[in-house]
Amino acid sequence: MKTIRAPIRGDESFAPIRGAVHSSLTHDSAANHVTGRAAYTDDIAEPAGTLHAYLGVSEVAHGRILSMDLAAVRAAPGVVDVLTAAEIPGENDVSPTGKHDDPVFPEDLIQYHGQPLFAVIAESRDAARRAATLAKVEVEVLPHALDPEAAIAAGYPHVTEPLTLKRGELAEGREGAAHRLAGRVRIGGQDHMYLEGQISFAVPGEDDTVTVHCSTQHPSEAQHMVAHVLGVPSNAVVVQVRRMGGGFGGKESQMNLFAAVAAVAAKRLDRPVKIRPDRDQDMTATGKRHDFVVDYDVAFDGDGVIAAVEGSFAARCGFSADLSGPVTDRALFHADNAYFYPHVRLQSRPMKTNTVSNTAFRGFGGPQGVVAAERMIEEIAYALGRDPLDVRKANFYRKGRDLTPYHQEVTDNVILRLVEELETSADYRARRAEILAFNRENPVIRRGIALTPVKFGISFTATHFNQAGALIHVYNDGSIHLNHGGTEMGQGLNTKVAQVVADAFQVDIDTIRITATTTEKVPNTSATAASSGSDLNGMAALDAAEQIKARLVGFACESRGVAADAVRFLPNAVAIGDEVVPFAAFVKQAYMARVQLSAAGFYKTPDIHWDRASGTGRPFYYYAYGAACSEVEIDTLTGEYRVLRTDLLHDVGRSLNPDLDRGQVEGAFVQGMGWLTTEELWWDEAGRLRTHAPSTYKIPLASDAPRIFNVDLVSWNANAERTIKRSKAVGEPPFMLGISVLEALSMAVASVADYRTCPRLDTPATPERVLMAVERLKGQGA
Repeated sequence: MKTIRAPIRGDESFAPIRGAVHSSLTHDSAANHVTGRAAYTDDIAEPAGTLHAYLGVSEVAHGRILSMDLAAVRAAPGVVDVLTAAEIPGENDVSPTGKHDDPVFPEDLIQYHGQPLFAVIAESRDAARRAATLAKVEVEVLPHALDPEAAIAAGYPHVTEPLTLKRGELAEGREGAAHRLAGRVRIGGQDHMYLEGQISFAVPGEDDTVTVHCSTQHPSEAQHMVAHVLGVPSNAVVVQVRRMGGGFGGKESQMNLFAAVAAVAAKRLDRPVKIRPDRDQDMTATGKRHDFVVDYDVAFDGDGVIAAVEGSFAARCGFSADLSGPVTDRALFHADNAYFYPHVRLQSRPMKTNTVSNTAFRGFGGPQGVVAAERMIEEIAYALGRDPLDVRKANFYRKGRDLTPYHQEVTDNVILRLVEELETSADYRARRAEILAFNRENPVIRRGIALTPVKFGISFTATHFNQAGALIHVYNDGSIHLNHGGTEMGQGLNTKVAQVVADAFQVDIDTIRITATTTEKVPNTSATAASSGSDLNGMAALDAAEQIKARLVGFACESRGVAADAVRFLPNAVAIGDEVVPFAAFVKQAYMARVQLSAAGFYKTPDIHWDRASGTGRPFYYYAYGAACSEVEIDTLTGEYRVLRTDLLHDVGRSLNPDLDRGQVEGAFVQGMGWLTTEELWWDEAGRLRTHAPSTYKIPLASDAPRIFNVDLVSWNANAERTIKRSKAVGEPPFMLGISVLEALSMAVASVADYRTCPRLDTPATPERVLMAVERLKGQGA
């Protein structure tokens, strides 16, 4: 053991650790991702005797099952078993909210086209897939409603209790306003299109136990659901996930069905069972981003300052509640975006429809609310003949105008400074003037530019989800084992949490190994969602590290006879008075002295509360801010367009890892842009989803990215709240930066009518919709 006994003049003589917080570090699995060595659930070696499951699904959107003849299915080559509702040993329900409205398999009522009716278990996936088509199902067809407007007209119920947010008096606000307008915007849904589809692999254990490997953002919920369906306690079920090939919210609750089917089959047959639907079935049998139909009524003065807002937010929720309650709630929470509404009343309408139940998606309803807010700003700007950016700035939250519709005060408000910084760096004013001149001279090609803000609340609105756990072991050779309740889906969560631990112990990040997320190590975890992964799990891991450090400090004080303030953790070493001991050697000494080198950490977000009944509280711990400036060019003869340039500026507080955060901002923008422009979900009259594969559902390509793409992180703002190292969440907030493209397209279309009329583009603003809007407005041109 090498011990240094010399006066310590400071830490300058020690090289900084590799992988400290606030430094850019490559994703821990980046090399494995690009070389194909990263192991996913489907890469797990299959034990001898593994079986494969496939779902048999409904051919109607709504109907009563009269009979289901599965004789041919059971007799098909390779088939071992068939599961129906009758074979469920526990509860036939995978509802994430406990409403018992989401059966694994229906017993008598079909509620959407493509609903799983049974599962085939066979010796191969191909055999199961072929056999699933042989079922003979007799159905009494019932009337169906596919979208919110049809559901309202048919008198369909809400899938969950609606929410109302209100403050002030609408009549009072309208009475003093010089202008008032009303409109409707239809906001399309979005498929998650994760690269790795849904998959679960269940391995039966002895007695009532089972281990389920699955691609899930919420291992504890999968554990609970499997136990619920099997009729066993949660301690009999272990759920494990090393990584996902993308999630975006689609694996928060939608994996429940697949995990349950694999586990039931595995325990019933006492053989390992894997289920992996193909892309078509994945897209038809799993929920998506909610479509919304928003009716708005806004009163404002001659300067464009809003006086009163009323809004109704009707959503296509699907046949069951799933997460539609909190999703539609969050749409209302963000219907103000960055703007103050003196008098406001917002109502949600979570409508039941005969479609697959929609679910969480990046932003969790917030993006739909922000689109509605920006539509109102756009309407005001065209009505008054003003630059939309000026209307935006006139309505920003500021001192004295800082109370949201849910009565939370907006503090640490940096939106004006951030927007003005981007306005300057993107040269917005000069470019807008050039575009106006360009459009006057070009009859066919038109351009548009928009600068839009984002204010996004961070925390689960279900307060109890704002908690996390972590487990750290320091082995006697100085190496560190880290496990936490978050899940890695490509966003770099594991890298960030490892950086937090490396920084706490002041050791190189290579010293730390993060293992697969498992319910065996950290119990009762929350979903990796709501942009909370780093906030929650980073703090829990820091808590565990600090516990172990406190024990090590105590050991140093006892063994060396020094005060606690004489013990410091230096890069890869520990200073005790004037003695410096390498970290690994010091840990070995502590182990020999029987110091506990393991700790379970825990964190719960402070100072948040929410009373849904009254629509008041502080549901968010803090806000993240951002802004985007996008320029587009459209062909008025075809509706085709391209994004010429985008400048993004986003607030991530003191970034834990700037490179990873920048990647999140870039990816979120492109995904948000895709949602608003090319990604169109379309059901035919029979209720069949026709955009059910990459051949018919168009996500953005590399060629769709802006020709010039500038991305910067705010450098001057640390989180005012005590988050992990004063950072801010980055997963969801930048998604809404894509709205700048929609607003820029709107300006380009409006140019054909001399900017006198708001084009009222519904989303997605496909080239067809752009062309139709151009044709609508052409007769109104100057």
